[in-house]
Amino acid sequence: MIFAVRTMGRQEKNVALLLSAKAEKENLNVSSILASDQLKGYIFVEVDNEEELKTLIKGVPKVKGYVRGVIPLEEIEPLLSPKKIVEEIEKGDVVEIVAGPFKGERAKVIRVDKNKEEITLELINATVPIPITLPVESIRVVSKKK
Repeated sequence: MIFAVRTMGRQEKNVALLLSAKAEKENLNVSSILASDQLKGYIFVEVDNEEELKTLIKGVPKVKGYVRGVIPLEEIEPLLSPKKIVEEIEKGDVVEIVAGPFKGERAKVIRVDKNKEEITLELINATVPIPITLPVESIRVVSKKK
């Protein structure tokens, strides 16, 4: 049975590690724990029954509770095989740079190299348009091309 556990935002991985350690320490029957980057505030725990889940999450910091009812595997299958970010980015998209010397700047995508997973950008607020190439991990999409 798979259950959704509510966590504090951006603490999913920490909670998953705490739950894993508690399950091992107390010898609880936990089959798996999934903390996905795509879903904020929730992790998924596979246990035998709801009582086992209650025992597992009781007293664990940053756990807000759990969603009543079993989550079907079909609902979380898309989270099991994440898509690469570079596949979703297209020429003309507006992105925000999240790392490096241009952190916080917005830019327009002028070229996508899917093999190298690099994006060539042009800063929006620059007086002289200079193309810069960054790894795809250094950006986040703000708006898609219309």
